[in-house]
Amino acid sequence: MKTPFTERPATYAAKSPSPSASKMVPSIIGEDLTVVGNVNSKGEIQVDGEIQGDIHCGSLLLGDKSQVMGSVIAEDVVVRGRVVGSIRGLRVTLQAQSHVEGDIFHQSLAIEQGAYFEGKSRRSDDPLAEVKATPASSSRSEPRPDKPSGFDAKPHDEASAHSTRAAE
Repeated sequence: MKTPFTERPATYAAKSPSPSASKMVPSIIGEDLTVVGNVNSKGEIQVDGEIQGDIHCGSLLLGDKSQVMGSVIAEDVVVRGRVVGSIRGLRVTLQAQSHVEGDIFHQSLAIEQGAYFEGKSRRSDDPLAEVKATPASSSRSEPRPDKPSGFDAKPHDEASAHSTRAAE
């Protein structure tokens, strides 16, 4: 007599539990899950849902229906879904159905035909190390939001002065 358990291959039973075995199992964010906030892991993450925040991990697989609104930092990044934000990785792959809006800093970049990429690609010998240097450089760019947005700026010539007054 066959039971449902005897019909399935014993793929998981053959493995012995050990501390290194837990590193091989990815953390999975399911299709029906939305995470608001940053996600950090030393291991592998598979995202099939939505993340509204940054992801920092060892290896990242973004599934077909995944959506990330934030930056991604990982050694290996495979994108099948949508990312709006920067990607930093040693090895970055944009698969055919991927949609990326943001800059990519990488050692190796592969873009399949059919992938959508809007942003800058910058090769770096160590794109992950540059993340540690970013806070110092970002402090120099913080005053930017305090600059006038253009609406408060004074016109430089008489022609623009007339168009500004006409708009008021």
